[in-house]
Amino acid sequence: MIITLTLNASVDKAYHISGNVVPGTVMRVQSCQNTAGGKGLNVARVIKLCGEEVMPSGLAGGNTGALLEQLAYRDGLTGRFVHVNAETRCCINILDEKHQSTEFLEPGEEVSDQEIKRFKAEFEKICVDAHVVTMSGSVPKGVKKTIYKELVKEAKRWGKKVILDTSGELLKEGILASPDMIKPNQEELGMLLGREVTTLKEVKAAALELHKTGIRYVVVSLGKDGALLVCGDGIFHGIPPKITAVNTVGCGDSMVAAFAVAMQREYSTEDSLRYAVAVSAANALSDKTGYFEKEELEKIFPCVRIQRLSISE
Repeated sequence: MIITLTLNASVDKAYHISGNVVPGTVMRVQSCQNTAGGKGLNVARVIKLCGEEVMPSGLAGGNTGALLEQLAYRDGLTGRFVHVNAETRCCINILDEKHQSTEFLEPGEEVSDQEIKRFKAEFEKICVDAHVVTMSGSVPKGVKKTIYKELVKEAKRWGKKVILDTSGELLKEGILASPDMIKPNQEELGMLLGREVTTLKEVKAAALELHKTGIRYVVVSLGKDGALLVCGDGIFHGIPPKITAVNTVGCGDSMVAAFAVAMQREYSTEDSLRYAVAVSAANALSDKTGYFEKEELEKIFPCVRIQRLSISE
């Protein structure tokens, strides 16, 4: 069982338009897709597509929260959400005919300390049967920046493997609890260490520095160039084949999902990276968020190249 945690869940609306976004005008939407969203819900959908048992969890409130749970159930996801008074947010992704994405992300209404305490009490019960727990994304207003650090510590105390995928102060605090894996991009990596990280050599050095603090797997997503993985087995670069991306939203979440599946199945380091890069690339070929066609994954997987790198390269 894999648990995916989304404290700042949302109903994601994908607007498909003809032409480009033109500020100051009325834009007609050709079609709209509503999805149970927030990074952890994207992760959950991909885990289910990969064939593993998964249960999403997090906070849900109001009419939008009820819709969120209905949409999750429609996708075959039976979640255990803690209900709060704050209305669950909506996020909008506008996709034009050139497959360019413009996102509008609501912040999430304020959640009380008492509601967070209630969630923490439920979280232990939710995690009982889990082998792997993923924690993804932002948090609503009113939630302390130490929340992931606290939750990672608890989950590890219960013997769970934890993947943390967040940013900013939440990530800075969260890594102090030594999650089993983090997945920053280059910008987030630079923010963590307070320096610019642009070249592959700088990425390797930064990821290695974080690994030495006690994080077992440091995965740096590199967009079309795949991902870099630093762990006790060495430094590995997973490179996908060239593809024509349709929608890159959710590729990072798909990568987290694939690594969670790999942990559940106890894949080797190289097989884990190959699988994660392939799933992420397959997601980019779909106009849906947190989704891939199995046929595309089967085509891409054998074409992913894994390079073992030296520290000095």
